[in-house]
This record gives sequence, structure tokens and C-alpha cells, in this order.
Amino acid sequence: MELSLIVIGFVSSFIGTLAGSGGLINLPAMLIVGVPIHSAIASNKFSNSISSFSSFYVLLRKKEVDFKSAVKIAPFSFLGGITGGLIASSLSEDVMMIIGISLLIFAFFISFIRKPSNRLDDDSKVSRWTYPGLFGIGTYDGMFGPGQATFQMYLFFYQGINYLRTIAYTRFNTFLSCIGAFFSFYFAGLIRWDVAIPLAIGSLIGAQIAVRLAGKFSKSVVKILLRLITLLLLVQLIYQIFFGSV
Repeated sequence: MELSLIVIGFVSSFIGTLAGSGGLINLPAMLIVGVPIHSAIASNKFSNSISSFSSFYVLLRKKEVDFKSAVKIAPFSFLGGITGGLIASSLSEDVMMIIGISLLIFAFFISFIRKPSNRLDDDSKVSRWTYPGLFGIGTYDGMFGPGQATFQMYLFFYQGINYLRTIAYTRFNTFLSCIGAFFSFYFAGLIRWDVAIPLAIGSLIGAQIAVRLAGKFSKSVVKILLRLITLLLLVQLIYQIFFGSV
């Protein structure tokens, strides 16, 4: 299973870094290979925290984002992640599976909404309504996750922030919400290190390659690939749940 998890982590992190919604790939893929849903979400939080911070650090070193601006909005995503993790930890596996599949389908259709145009001003600053938005997205990320990066990218794009800075903000806030959720899952005893570590290795490699290639790929092509892989995984997962093992 380890090699499968590394591949899952790599593909989802690579596509997720470039276009968001990498969780639309790795969560159903982990469920297909037999990882329980709570452990799948918890492992995803661990791997995402590592890959997200690594890609943010690359953009920080390239001066694509100001660290002080990122830190200013940090507490909202962190607290949201803790809140979402506590909610998910309190639900049964059957309930989480129903919620999970429903939210996966919802996030899949959200991915078809066109992002606003990129209206960069290097002095663009986030508005006050960004803070509750980040808390809400962080809570969703802590509880489940797929699609949260896309939601964050919308949040920053609508304020005229450019693509690379949006990736930087999104990666940093994803790191924070994942760390917050990870603590909730860890203290609930839901972390499986045999799943989390190989997934994190693949995610780290995928994020590092993607952040260095950002801007060289057509976002439309990446989105098409994301939707195609997600649709195939959803069909496979639903078939497996209702018609037995495949």
C-alpha cells in the first residue's frame, strides 16, 4: 500500500498546488485502497501541512509574498482547522462516509465554476471580510478538505491578488488549517502513521515540483485533468461501496 499512497500523494499535491482541489483526488483514492475515512482525512491533514508549507516557503524565498501579510491572517485558518477536526472526530465512520461522499460530489461541481480574472496590484491587501471567510474554509478543511484550496483561491482572486501570491496565501493557510485539524485528530487517536508518512512523502515531492513549474502550465489543462481523475475515482468509490470490493 505504501507505494500506492506515495503516488496518490504526489498526483494530488502536484495538481492541487497548481489548480487547487487536490483533495478531490487523494481522499477517494485512499478510500478505494481501504483506508478508513477518519484515518484518511487525518493522514491527509498531516501530509498537506508538510507539502503546503514547503511550497509556501519556496514562494516566500522568491519574494512572491510578504511574510507579515501572511501571518496577519494566520490565526483564522488555524482556529478553523481545530474546529473542523473536533467536529469530524466526534462523528461515526458511517456518518462521515455519507458526509464525505456528498461533499466530494459538491466540491467536484464547484470546480467547474470559472475563477475571476487575475487583476494584480502588487500593493493589494486582503479586506476584512477575508478573516471570517478563512475561518469558515479552515473549518471545512479541518472537517473534510477537498475543494478548500479552490475556495481560498476564489477568496483571494476576487480581491485582485495575482496567481503566484494567491498560491502562496492558499498554501500557507492550508498549512495552518491542516496543522490545527491534525492536533484534533491526533489527540482523538485517529492518526495512522503507516498511511500518513508515505502520503506525506508523495505530497512533498508533488508540491515541490508543482510550485517550481507554476506559471508554465495552462490552468485550463490542469483543471480538465483534475476533473477527469476525480470523476473516475468517484465512480470507482461509489461502485465499490454499493456493489462490493473491486
